[in-house]
Amino acid sequence: MHFIYVIWLFIWAGIITAETHTFHFNVSYVTANPDGLLDRRMIGINNHWPNPTIRVKKNDRVEIYLTNFLENRNTSLHFHGLFQKDTNAMDGPEMVTQCPIPPGETFLYNFTVTDQVGTYWYHSHSGSQYGDGLRGVFIIEDDDYPFDFQQDSVLTVGEHYHKETPAIMKSFMSRYNPTGAEPIPQNILFNETNNVTWTLNPGETTLLRIVNVGLFVAHYIYIEDHTLTIVEIDGGYVEQVEVDSIYIAPGQRYSVLIQAKKSPQQNYRFICVLDYEMLDLIPSDLQLVSTNWVQYTNTKELPGSIGNDYKKIIESLHPAEEFNLIPLEKVPLYPEPDYTIELNFTMEVLGDGITYALFNGISYVPPKVPTLMTVLSGGEYSTVKEIYGSNTNSFVLQPNEVVEIILNNMDPGKHPFHLHGHTFQTIVKSKSGENEDEPLIYNPENATFPEYPMIRDTVQTNPNGHIVIRFKAENPGVWFFHCHVDWHLEQGLAITLIESPLITQEKQTLIDNHKNVCESAKIPVQGNAAGNFGSSKKSWLNLHGENVQFSPLPVGFTLKGYIAMALCTFVALYGVFSIYKYGMEDVNSDNIENKIEKLHKLLADCGETDESAMFNLNSNGEAVNQ
Repeated sequence: MHFIYVIWLFIWAGIITAETHTFHFNVSYVTANPDGLLDRRMIGINNHWPNPTIRVKKNDRVEIYLTNFLENRNTSLHFHGLFQKDTNAMDGPEMVTQCPIPPGETFLYNFTVTDQVGTYWYHSHSGSQYGDGLRGVFIIEDDDYPFDFQQDSVLTVGEHYHKETPAIMKSFMSRYNPTGAEPIPQNILFNETNNVTWTLNPGETTLLRIVNVGLFVAHYIYIEDHTLTIVEIDGGYVEQVEVDSIYIAPGQRYSVLIQAKKSPQQNYRFICVLDYEMLDLIPSDLQLVSTNWVQYTNTKELPGSIGNDYKKIIESLHPAEEFNLIPLEKVPLYPEPDYTIELNFTMEVLGDGITYALFNGISYVPPKVPTLMTVLSGGEYSTVKEIYGSNTNSFVLQPNEVVEIILNNMDPGKHPFHLHGHTFQTIVKSKSGENEDEPLIYNPENATFPEYPMIRDTVQTNPNGHIVIRFKAENPGVWFFHCHVDWHLEQGLAITLIESPLITQEKQTLIDNHKNVCESAKIPVQGNAAGNFGSSKKSWLNLHGENVQFSPLPVGFTLKGYIAMALCTFVALYGVFSIYKYGMEDVNSDNIENKIEKLHKLLADCGETDESAMFNLNSNGEAVNQ
């Protein structure tokens, strides 16, 4: 009895000391010049940008009244990495857990952070909107850190575009971009600006929380002649690892300890480098290296810029491989999965001539009713995955299942994948495949798993490679799993996990404020993916009118087909030119056979074997049918 009394004492002590943090966020445009090169509109909070860092503690309650003052854009807010236990409606992705917030409306985010600690962030989950600035850091402080430090600092990194994302999307999602090449940024932001000078106190240890808040590119980060000790990834403590640099993909967080020099005699460069391998094109004026500084003393000048030799810099670095990081509380490999989801990722041009991202041939298209509201209104039919739509890539999970996701990346790019509402064990992460035509497909017979796998909520796949992750379905609700290259999410690279829908109905409800926002946005709050419902299963399975992807292109109308057609056209024109040239020349009968052979070879290389395209030359150099 005494032991139970002590436990309850601790619980009540936590409740008593927990605080409620109330914020009023008025979201509007603010004119800013983040990289010092161009004034543009950024999305700020309460007429300020950059946006505030939120700091709370375990079990604290957070209330955010978000009012949309944008002129003609909806908005939303996602709390990246937070589990949102029993508050799934506060997770933030529009048309997944909530309706978009129209201009003039206020949406209440009201949740408790439970027992999580560490480094997180918040950002808009309305398209690629957070690229226009609606983002900030969210820190849950620990009462008992497993390491010592004197200074707690935050560093955000990301790429910067001079155009606003709606304008970028028009050219990106266009038939005039048949390869689906991602937009190239104009600069790097280092704490939402550049050329930053950061002060370290001699002899002190700093906890530096690093967050990649970008839409697209991973970054290499290092401080000259300093060691970084990794202590946390994505809100989870890890066994300490000393490295010379950090490689951080979009959506990921690393916390590192930096031991300042005791008697510094100079200042040092603090460098951030874009991963150039993720860019299809590198303009001559794009600076892939951002030089910032660590300052110890005012009596010494800051060292000059390191220049833009990004390849040489990256080759000299040795960041930790995330797959090898071990949780501080060693969590053994989860048991064999109860449910396995295998996803094959491809990029394809669909019938509108635009490139989309697909899992198993399906590109995510938002439903007409937010998926969580389909769960809450679906009654007994909420366990039937078909009601969630043909194009939402939905999977229904049962309570407490061990779920395994196998993801085969059949694309030559790197892709960071983020899971809402959970952390996961990464049990397999392959190397890069050698080429696009031969991706490395996961083979369980050849797999070996770590004893204590890395645990985080965002992991990056290698080009033409694969990952395998496992997590436990212990958080009822609707959870998004998607690529955190937001251009790819815009192309449809996402699935929806409907976890324990009947328990979700028991424990969660939609508050009046959220219903009112949906009404203002003219979005229904009940029904299946098409907005249809009734008393029978037939009514719930009626998906007439749902949102769906474009049909595939006719066979042969692919990028490779277009290239082949262009090459064949070139060869055909060259053949006509050759015939004309030969017809005008005094053809020597001795070399006629050689010329015929060359022309036939050109056509054969093009794949043209149709009889109507084959010909011979007569003694006058004229073409005749074969």
